[in-house]
Order: sequence, then C-alpha cells, then structure tokens
Amino acid sequence: MSKINFKPGNMLYPLPAVMVSCGDIAQEANILTVAWTGTICTNPPMVYISVRPERYSYAMIRETGEFVINLTTKKLARATDFCGVRSGRDLDKWNECHLTKIPADTVRCPMIAESPVNIECQVTINELGSHHMFLAKVTAVHVDDAYIDEKGTFHLNDTGLLAYSHGTYHELAKAMGNFGYSVRKTHRKKQKRKKR
Repeated sequence: MSKINFKPGNMLYPLPAVMVSCGDIAQEANILTVAWTGTICTNPPMVYISVRPERYSYAMIRETGEFVINLTTKKLARATDFCGVRSGRDLDKWNECHLTKIPADTVRCPMIAESPVNIECQVTINELGSHHMFLAKVTAVHVDDAYIDEKGTFHLNDTGLLAYSHGTYHELAKAMGNFGYSVRKTHRKKQKRKKR
C-alpha cells in the first residue's frame, strides 16, 4: 500500500451534521446547517461551532451571543441539506422545511421541535480565519421523550442520527462496540486462558 501526499485541508470526517437555530423566537429567527462543530469540555459543558462571517446567521449569533444546536436525523436529512445551501436572507427556512419553533429555557432563540436533542448555548467568539469559532457554554439540553425508556434511559442512537463525510450525508446505524469494549474483550480472553 502506498500513500499520496494530498493537498493540505480539512479531511477530518465524519462530522455531525447539525442545524443551528439562532435569532429571537419573538422576532427574526433563522437556521443554518453546520458540520464544523464538536465538544470542547465536559465540566463545564462546552461545545463550539465555526461559521463564516458572511453567513446570514453569523450576525444574529454575534449580536445575541446565543444559539441552539439541534441534532439531525434521517427524517431531517432534506431539511438539514436545505438549511445549509439556502440563505435566510432569501426565504423563511422554518416554513420551507415545515419545522416547528419551540421556546428554549435559557436563550431567546427557538429550538427545532422535530430534533431529538436541542442544546442551548451561550457563546464567546474566536476569529480564526475563513471561519470564526463560537465557543459556547451549554446552558440546557432537551431530549425527545419518545426515546426515553421506562427506566429513564435516553436512547440517542435509536433516533437515526445523521453524519456528514466529505460531501455526503450518512445515517449512523451499525454499532461496532461500546466504549471500553476492547479492554473488556482482552480481559475476557485473559480470564479464559487462566481457566485452561
């Protein structure tokens, strides 16, 4: 096997494809699709999104210092793509995609009712280059009770989550193992050897 030195760029995939709602639920609110997002810290809980300054939503986020990350699913795939390629300057994405605004608890911008998880965020800004990074403190998380079992466990992986990889959307479906499975598997092999 040989390697080809490819041009420098962003080849870190797959990424979550999320819809970010911003603005003010009582006035103007918009949705943009973001794949450049992730976890920063557990305690305090923090996330980030990176947005180009020329995007319509950028000014709303910068002005309010708030946004909501709405996780996407197979059912939301068309809306996810649409909100990434069309501008809120030209049309109302909420109406076009038949998405429902619901109020958040700690921020003024709306949450998307159809999303299984909504993460309310308050932000600071790092101006990096082509994109500016909004570092955000998570102030609340909402989950769809349809995915909570009788024991109160939330089954996120049953929602049909979307991922984005090199220009293509993918549904996350096949599990390869739970966190720590490699250690447990090795541990079991060692125990079997000892019993022999």
